[in-house]
Amino acid sequence: MTVVALKQVTTGRNGVGAFILQCKKMDFHYCDWAGSSKGMNGFIKSILPKFAAAHPQIEFTVSPRPSKHPVIIGHYINGREKAICVRNLEPLQILKKVELLRDASGEKLRRVTKPVQSINESVRGVWSPYHGNGIQV
Repeated sequence: MTVVALKQVTTGRNGVGAFILQCKKMDFHYCDWAGSSKGMNGFIKSILPKFAAAHPQIEFTVSPRPSKHPVIIGHYINGREKAICVRNLEPLQILKKVELLRDASGEKLRRVTKPVQSINESVRGVWSPYHGNGIQV
């Protein structure tokens, strides 16, 4: 028996071939004067440089917004953006929100009716214990 190579390689779907981070840019807006930006100022000075060095594929911009609450805006490759207000939060809580924006897909939140979403429908169909000839009823 000889071994024959596959004639066609399967095409990658759903991002299986290579992982592409969906978040492409993050904007950090803060106020130097307001007390609600105290945690954001601490985050920008201490945690953000390490986080930005660990994620070179994301563009980070920091800009002041006088007399406004601090906001983090995530821009995604599908064109959408998500904004989270981080007023009166501690720097570690802000890090959790930044990680949430980083890991988000940019899609709108919607109810999941099927646990698996696929382009292809099931080849086998719906399974039932009454199929086949193994069970006597």
